[in-house]
Amino acid sequence: MNAAVSESVATELAWFKSSYSGAEGGQCVEVAATSEAVLVRDAKRPEGERLAVGLDAWAGFVQMAAGR
Repeated sequence: MNAAVSESVATELAWFKSSYSGAEGGQCVEVAATSEAVLVRDAKRPEGERLAVGLDAWAGFVQMAAGR
């Protein structure tokens, strides 16, 4: 994982929030995919730091979270 992500790359991405997130905000994260990693950021601090997770690690996380 790598927290250093180019600002120019991060601003050109399509960020997505979970469909489980409510309209009132709360404790939400957003994700965006690149060809090398999935980026994760705090929805309340979009200009803050981003966490880069490798594609294989992200796929494993999604499988675990889905209970597969």
